[in-house]
Amino acid sequence: MKKVIVSASVIALLAGVLALTGDAWSQNKEPAAAATNIPHKVGLIDMAYVFKNYKKFESLREDLKVEISESEEKAKEMQKGIVELQQKMKGLVEGAPEYSKYEQQAVKQAAEFENFRRQMSREFLKKESQIYLQVYNEVSKMVEKYATHFNYTLIIRFNREDLDTENPQQLLQGMNRQVVYYRPNEDITTPVLESLNKKFSPEKKDIPQEAKGPRGNPKN
Repeated sequence: MKKVIVSASVIALLAGVLALTGDAWSQNKEPAAAATNIPHKVGLIDMAYVFKNYKKFESLREDLKVEISESEEKAKEMQKGIVELQQKMKGLVEGAPEYSKYEQQAVKQAAEFENFRRQMSREFLKKESQIYLQVYNEVSKMVEKYATHFNYTLIIRFNREDLDTENPQQLLQGMNRQVVYYRPNEDITTPVLESLNKKFSPEKKDIPQEAKGPRGNPKN
């Protein structure tokens, strides 16, 4: 079940072209000009970096890992019971009444174990997807707020990591990046991440049961 946790590399696939929301940077600033008067201004954000360093995302995933670990312990206990029944059957004659009794119990418990395993797998996959959607929505709103305040008209996802010259495959992937050149002030990753972490409170990290979509607000 540990495989339920999606690798960090999947994060980058969840982000597309965004226009998102700020906080500390929104204080003591003049309101943004009317949209019709805003000149074209492009900003960049490393969504993978934001996800990996957003404290709320990390906290929610750790909570999920605890749940998975607890379910694994229960699964081990169920498996242990099946093994014990199988051991008892070894010392008996096949077809004997007592053998048949243990056999039926083992078959029943094996079916219950498989059902439990499948149910937990579905549940954890669903919870994990809810975590990703919730965090994506929050990051999107923060980017929108930041972009609106500083008059950005377009925010594009990019990868701010240096090229890995030691790994040929990753080097080739890095050389295929869409963004070849940018100015440091066009990368809004850090201020957006800092604002998200500043707002984060461990007491308010509930995973929504449903979500409206990438631009919607998660339902509580």
